Amino acid sequence: MSGIPKVILAGGKDQSPRRFHPWIFSGAISKIKGDVQDGDVVEVYTNKEEYLCTGHYQKGSIAVRIFSFQQVNPDEQFWKEKIEKAYNYREAIGLIGNNNTNVYRLVFGEGDGMPGLIIDYYNGTAVIQAHSIGMHRDKDKIVSALKEIYGSELKAIYDKSKESLGDRHGYIMTNGYLFGEDKTKEVLENGNKIKVDWEEGQKTGFFIDQRENRKLVGQYAAGKKVLDCFCYAGGFSVYALKAGAAEVHSVDSSKTAMKLTDDNIQLNFGGEAKQTSHVADAFDFLKDNQNQFDLMVIDPPAFAKHKDARHQAVMGYKRLNALAIAGIRPGGIIFTFSCSQVVDKYLFHGAITAAAIETGRTVRILQYLSQPTDHPISIYHPEGEYLKGMMLHVE
Repeated sequence: MSGIPKVILAGGKDQSPRRFHPWIFSGAISKIKGDVQDGDVVEVYTNKEEYLCTGHYQKGSIAVRIFSFQQVNPDEQFWKEKIEKAYNYREAIGLIGNNNTNVYRLVFGEGDGMPGLIIDYYNGTAVIQAHSIGMHRDKDKIVSALKEIYGSELKAIYDKSKESLGDRHGYIMTNGYLFGEDKTKEVLENGNKIKVDWEEGQKTGFFIDQRENRKLVGQYAAGKKVLDCFCYAGGFSVYALKAGAAEVHSVDSSKTAMKLTDDNIQLNFGGEAKQTSHVADAFDFLKDNQNQFDLMVIDPPAFAKHKDARHQAVMGYKRLNALAIAGIRPGGIIFTFSCSQVVDKYLFHGAITAAAIETGRTVRILQYLSQPTDHPISIYHPEGEYLKGMMLHVE
C-alpha cells in the first residue's frame, strides 16, 4: 500500500515467506525503502519487488512478524476480523460457553496469525500480553475489537506487556487496566476453582496450557501419593485431590507461588484436603524424598529461553528427571514437561532417555503430551509447539 515502508529481501531469501512462515529474519533483508521505526507496519518484497507479505517491523533477529500474506489496511476492522476468527475457533472447539471452564487462550500468536500477541480470557477479563512493540502500539484497536466481540460479557481488559516487551521497550511501559477492573480473579477449569493473579503472577496469571494435562493427571491420581513439583498455583495438586489422591505434596521455591497454591486448596476443599505445601528447591526435595511417591508431576519453568543456553538446559532436564525416575516407587507414573521453546521434543526425549539410562530402571513411555487446542500450532510454524511432555511408567 502507498506510504508503507518496503522491506526488500536479498536474492533467494523469499522461500520462507512463500511457504507462509511468519518470520522474516534480519539476515534476509537487503534494504529498506522508507523511514521505518520499531513497531511500524511494513510490506515485504522480493529483490524483484514482488509483494510477499505485511507485518510489524522491529530491530532484532526476527525483523518482521507477519500478520498477513495479502496487502491489507491493518485498521480496526482488520484486527476485529482476525480476533473474531480466533474467537470462532475457540467456540467451535467447545471452550466458549462451557459451563465447567471459563478460562482459555483466545489468541496464541503465530498459531492464530497474530505473531507477537497473546490474549488469555479469565472469566470476563481479557489479559493482553504483547511480545512485539508493533502489537502493543495496536492495542487500542485490539481493545475495541474485544469489546465488540464479547459485548457485555467482557468486564475488564488488562495489559501485561511490560515484562514480555523486554528491556528495550518494556522499561517505558506500565501494566494496567485498559478497560474496567476485575477484582474477583476466580475462574473455573473443568469444574475446579482457581484463583488467578494476573497483576502480580507469572505470565498472564495462570498456566492455561496445562489444562488437559491436569485433567489427565486426575485420571491416574486416585488412591496415589502425589508429588507436584514446581507447583506454582497448585493446579495439578487441585486436580489430583479432586480425583481422590490419598495425599498430595506441593513443592515450589517461591513463597508467593505457595500462597497461591494454599489459596486454591482452601478454595476447593476448605480445611479437609490431605495436602502439604513445601517451600523448597525441587532438586533438593527429590533428593531427600526417595521412594515416597506413586505419581509425580515435574513441570519446571523454562530452563532455556535462548539457543546459547540450550545445552545447559538439556543437562538440567536430565538431572531433574534422573532424580524423579530413581526416586519414584515401583509402578509409579511420572508426568514430565519442558516449556523451553529452544529445546524441541527430540532433544527433550533424549534428555529423558539419558536420565532413564542413568537410573537403570525399566521405563515405559505411556503417552507424549503437548499443549491444548486453544494453543494451536500453525503447520507453517512448527516452532509454535513449545510445550513438550511425556507420561512415564517406572518399574
